[in-house]
Amino acid sequence: MLKTYSPKASDIPERWVVIDLENQVLGRAATLIADHLRGKNKPEFAPHVDCGDYVIVVNAEKVKLTGRKLDDKFYYSHSGYIGNLKQESARHLLARKPEEIIRKAVKGMLPKNDLGKHIYRKLKVYTGPEHPHDAQKPITVKVS
Repeated sequence: MLKTYSPKASDIPERWVVIDLENQVLGRAATLIADHLRGKNKPEFAPHVDCGDYVIVVNAEKVKLTGRKLDDKFYYSHSGYIGNLKQESARHLLARKPEEIIRKAVKGMLPKNDLGKHIYRKLKVYTGPEHPHDAQKPITVKVS
């Protein structure tokens, strides 16, 4: 009788990956980031195990949105009190906090459970080309 192979988290090596978002489209880059965080690019992927890599995103302020999304896309937050719904356009959020647009796009593509929260902590987003993770010897990945 054959047994189904199920990987353990300790069996899967963790790598560090750098993704440069200069002149890249937000949605396509976010799917690539989410796939690397989950480990879907590895042959030993299992949906119930954290198989993913640590992802370092640089040049977050240079990401592009297609069409009229800069003015038509809004990000909402609510404090829980009546009348405290706040909205912010993508253009304003990109100018104020460019890392937050990347984080929100990637978080929406991860599982909505404890595993998703654990995977999300492996995402490091920076504005500019510099990052403090050179000691981990990250591999550079191109967004096609």
